[in-house]
Amino acid sequence: MTAPGWENLLDPGETILWQGRPDGAIVFKPTSIITFLFGLAFAGFALFWMVMASQAGGFFWMFGLIHFSVGVGLAFGGFYYDAWRRRHTWYTLSNRRGFIATDMPFVGRRLKSYPIESDTSLDYAAGPLATIHFAHEYKKTKNGSTRHGIGFERIPEGDKVYGLLREIQRGEHENAS
Repeated sequence: MTAPGWENLLDPGETILWQGRPDGAIVFKPTSIITFLFGLAFAGFALFWMVMASQAGGFFWMFGLIHFSVGVGLAFGGFYYDAWRRRHTWYTLSNRRGFIATDMPFVGRRLKSYPIESDTSLDYAAGPLATIHFAHEYKKTKNGSTRHGIGFERIPEGDKVYGLLREIQRGEHENAS
């Protein structure tokens, strides 16, 4: 029997093995700290410029508000955006695919699926909140592109889900109904 809401999304013979959500806590990463420091310096310079410009009189100092806002956004946005994005994400693992659903304000609902096959590369970062990548995408940068892992991030049942993924790769859930 197909779970409610999945009737038109799953292929014949495809069944749901696991569903979960990522942890929505704020995480401090080395790259976030670098962005924080840059944003703080940017906002600090804008604040200094606004103070100096305000001494000349008039409203010219207000042009610095844009730069100050950008600096504050850079400093604190990196910490909060990632956690906010995870709070709007749901994961599902079927016997054939991994699904990542998001419901983001202004963007709407999205559902992406990624096939799990015998040759699918699994990147597993174990821990109390594990991350398992089973697909990758490349994003353009000014010097080429960077590879980003796609999968289930910061899930409490990492060992269980990784075991299910390995079973799918071995074909142990092929005829599940």
